[in-house]
Amino acid sequence: MTILDMLRRLIACNSISSVNADIDQGNRDVIDILANWLDDLGFHTEIMSLAHPRKANLIATLGSGPGGLVLAGHTDTVPCDDKLWRQSPFELTERDNRFYGLGVCDMKGFFPLAIEAAKQFTARPLQQPLIILATADEESSMAGARALAMAGKPKARYAIIGEPTGMKPVAMHKGILIEKLVIHGRSGHSSNPALGNNAMHTMHDAISVLRTMQAELKERYTNPLFAVDYPTLNLGFIHGGDNPNRICGHCELGFEIRPLPGMNIDELHAMITQRLSGLGEKEGTELSLQHFGVPAFAADEQSELLAYCEKLTGHSRGSVAFATEAPYLQQLGMDVLVMGPGNIDQAHQPDEYLATERIEPTVKHLVQLIEKYCL
Repeated sequence: MTILDMLRRLIACNSISSVNADIDQGNRDVIDILANWLDDLGFHTEIMSLAHPRKANLIATLGSGPGGLVLAGHTDTVPCDDKLWRQSPFELTERDNRFYGLGVCDMKGFFPLAIEAAKQFTARPLQQPLIILATADEESSMAGARALAMAGKPKARYAIIGEPTGMKPVAMHKGILIEKLVIHGRSGHSSNPALGNNAMHTMHDAISVLRTMQAELKERYTNPLFAVDYPTLNLGFIHGGDNPNRICGHCELGFEIRPLPGMNIDELHAMITQRLSGLGEKEGTELSLQHFGVPAFAADEQSELLAYCEKLTGHSRGSVAFATEAPYLQQLGMDVLVMGPGNIDQAHQPDEYLATERIEPTVKHLVQLIEKYCL
């Protein structure tokens, strides 16, 4: 099966993951396809089922030993609006020296290239294992990566995560802390404020607190290795009330912080909780806060994998603002690097694409990595 055939099959599978259950699809079809291909190549395949029946991870291993190399990626995609695409998001389309399709860049497209590289080693005795790792729900909950960290597998010495970096080695990325603030008030006729408890008033005070915190984070923390060298706090959405002549009885705010390496997610959440504590007492409203976080990532300064990939690609180590599964693989004791063929500028966009010129060099570099760390 050619790279093009594999790309076409994977793109045709709707594996959207979302916190919105109405559009969340699951990734099991993609996992089963990959497992079948890798079984045929002689890999030992383990499918790790998650709590959701349509979601799973795949750990496919060629060879054995205590070290080895992991080529890792996620099989889910973000949601899309197909009306904004020039062609179906689920039909691989070649045009203008580009392959278009949902996930072709971020990051289903990495798997056919990893498999193509692996084909060159199926008849050769490996000294250390080659592991192809495919995960679920990276775009929504990180459930797949979290499950791996809890299970303590796979075991390997080195790991490449094929997120879109233009095949430039990324040794550092920010984390992400997503918060949902809900203000519970009581509605009533707007002609008399005493008839209700206005949730929007409390939300106004909460936003003021968060804006102050936004400025403090920018002033207090900095890392010149990032293009945006401070932790950002973004107010993303707000919903509240239902009519001008009703007191607002309910209001929600979604916001995020992207912390720098060295900043602790749990401590940040605790700070937010403490800062918002006591708000609403005057209005008689109640606050609740839900959160989800992915830690920041920084490769070891003495990383052998990083030094080799800099030499291999001709690019110096870089940093990005988006989060990946790297911290979870790092928890498993691996020397981890983020490096893949796509470009983040094309990810999460209508007409997402992977440039055809990236395919051959990526396969070549993956072959060289397998040779160094598995032979």
